[in-house]
Amino acid sequence: MKQLSLILCVIAFSSCAQKQTNYANDKFQNKTITMDTAKTNNYDTATFGAGCFWCVEAQFQLLQGVISVQSGYSGGTVKNPSYKEVCNGTTGHAEVCQVVYDTSILSYDELLAAFWQTHDPTQLNRQGNDIGTQYRSVIFYHNENQKKIAEKYKIELDKSGAWDKSIVTEISPIVNFYKAEDYHQNYFNENGDQPYCQFVVQPKVEKFKKVFKDKLVK
Repeated sequence: MKQLSLILCVIAFSSCAQKQTNYANDKFQNKTITMDTAKTNNYDTATFGAGCFWCVEAQFQLLQGVISVQSGYSGGTVKNPSYKEVCNGTTGHAEVCQVVYDTSILSYDELLAAFWQTHDPTQLNRQGNDIGTQYRSVIFYHNENQKKIAEKYKIELDKSGAWDKSIVTEISPIVNFYKAEDYHQNYFNENGDQPYCQFVVQPKVEKFKKVFKDKLVK
């Protein structure tokens, strides 16, 4: 990985003069945000898969402007899949996080910069020791503008040489999102003493904090 942090900052943050707002740390209760509420409050939705959703959720929760993060499943053919079914790798679903964010504070470009930082997008159907199509790198876009931006940055990052290998991130339209079981929600905050959290999630969170220190919840 070649100066990824600098490349991401140049791509997404250099021209963004975002409003600063403080959010309480206990706001992440994974409440349901309706589309009517989202439109009224200038909220928008983004959906990303970047390996284990416990890791992804914990990192996106740190950003100013993020209203809620829900862990779930997208991209498969089975309705209302269980965690066990998804882990079998036969449903076609990826573990994802659906992020509702305030567009007056945080842009989709910035969310993409965070997404690229959360994982290694050159690993096909895996992240570290988590192996299977459910752990694939994927951006599920909600409209044509999100698709255009995601494809643009994928090309730019590949050209930049940020990684030694080509990016394999899938960019697909969102068709479904099924919220994961309750025990998966807000997982790191509620289970930080568990071994997986200590040895896998925590290091990613600490690295994320350093890269996006100016964009974190105060």
